[in-house]
Amino acid sequence: MAHVNRRDLALGAAAFGLLPAVAAAQGAAPAATQAPGFHRFKVGGFTVTVVNDGFARRNVEGLVLNAPVEEVRTVLAESFLPTDHYIGPYNVTFVDTGRMLVMFDAGTGAQMAPTAGRLSANMQAAGIDPARVGLIVITHCHQDHIHGLTTADGQAVFPNAEVALAEPEYAWWADASNATRSPEGQRVNFANFARRFAPYQGRIRRFGAEAEIAPGLRAVAAHGHSPGHTVVHVADGNEQLLLLADITHRPELFARRPDYVSIFDFDGQAAAASRRRILDRAAADRVRVAGYHFPFPSNGYIAREGNAFRFVAADWNA
Repeated sequence: MAHVNRRDLALGAAAFGLLPAVAAAQGAAPAATQAPGFHRFKVGGFTVTVVNDGFARRNVEGLVLNAPVEEVRTVLAESFLPTDHYIGPYNVTFVDTGRMLVMFDAGTGAQMAPTAGRLSANMQAAGIDPARVGLIVITHCHQDHIHGLTTADGQAVFPNAEVALAEPEYAWWADASNATRSPEGQRVNFANFARRFAPYQGRIRRFGAEAEIAPGLRAVAAHGHSPGHTVVHVADGNEQLLLLADITHRPELFARRPDYVSIFDFDGQAAAASRRRILDRAAADRVRVAGYHFPFPSNGYIAREGNAFRFVAADWNA
């Protein structure tokens, strides 16, 4: 048994007395952001890195166009999400095929919500140099997916990247005469499209439905959320990944209620039909998925739940 003398007891008591002060000082430290948001996993020989770009906060009112707001709040509450506001995460996926580093969508470019714009810092933490990106696949041309192509003053962020997107998506937003046939809230996309793609002229490639974008990467047409919205099937060896883009916004809401039409959808009926088709495929094939607006790290699976679906987070692997 160790011998404790009076001096030891006195010192120990003094040190113990300091603990509340230390704890108080630590508690008073300014709130910091989360640890760098990136997560890696393998798909065959491909390395996938999901990088968080922050989030946006918006009203629940008006989010879903074809359901009462109280019903929407109930569905959110069932997943332990806030009911007085809605949080929309942003996640950008990178796939290193060994031949090329491919980026899927470009993030917000720190030019939207003050809680967004974390992509650059998180890319740096993940060891991803913008100059290494050889291909950027744009799933659709909404602002939160293409703002990050350029700086606020219009300079290309990815100097060596080719930009690829579906032919119907390019054709729609490149033609300003389509503005009157677009939802009023999306008409801003025409000028934004021209601005963001301008520094990449000569490096823009358009692909067709079901086209091979690059070895191991195949387009899957999923129109509705936008005129040429595209999901990407990633495969190497016997392993697969479906990059769902905006086939659903938060899955806790739109996978569990796949017929909901969101304020973000270009054609709500077509978006809901594509959502059911793609989620049904993901569930039937038991394929891993990642979604742009899924909760970070946006890595999991889709399971059927009655006449709807639910997102099942993948097991965390260090």
